[in-house]
Amino acid sequence: MTNSVVATHPAPIILASSSPYRRELLTRLGLPFSCQTPAVDETPLPHETTLALALRLAELKARAIAQQNPGAWVIGSDQVADLFGAVLGKPGNFERALAQLQLMRGNPVQFHTALCFMRDEQFTTLSVPTTVKFRDLPDAILEAYLHSEQPYDCAGSAKAEGLGISLLESVQSDDPTALIGLPLIALSGLLRNAGFELPATPSLHNQ
Repeated sequence: MTNSVVATHPAPIILASSSPYRRELLTRLGLPFSCQTPAVDETPLPHETTLALALRLAELKARAIAQQNPGAWVIGSDQVADLFGAVLGKPGNFERALAQLQLMRGNPVQFHTALCFMRDEQFTTLSVPTTVKFRDLPDAILEAYLHSEQPYDCAGSAKAEGLGISLLESVQSDDPTALIGLPLIALSGLLRNAGFELPATPSLHNQ
């Protein structure tokens, strides 16, 4: 008989994020988890590459929550959008979002989605790249999109899981969930390596 995940892993899973997008993604795996918001300074270091920034912040977020919750499995993640080596952060408002979309139109943008899976001092970090080619669209269409979806909390100013997909010409990635904010294919592998069952085996009383 196979033990259930709960019996094998009494330690909780904690998502080190306040992002509703990451929370929704993690829910898809069907494992119980909670969310805690890490207090992390996300300012890039001098001469830090966009990939290094994403990896460092994912680890910092996981470590901040792991230190407060000994024994818990903590998932930290961060995404950095890279336009020709420059960081594109969350725009925060219409004006900055429009400026981002104007810069990106007709150009490829690299999204580095980093993941850190940590328990105490045991951890793994990785990053899943996604290359997005934006369509060369006029300002009127970009403005209409922003008024419709208001993606001001998204790096790159477009929600690929929503209407923002209409702004894209192509998406290249090994994991379609990475662009949304949490690479579930990579995370599923880490969870299995840690002993979690995915999908979980039904208990005998449910058979």
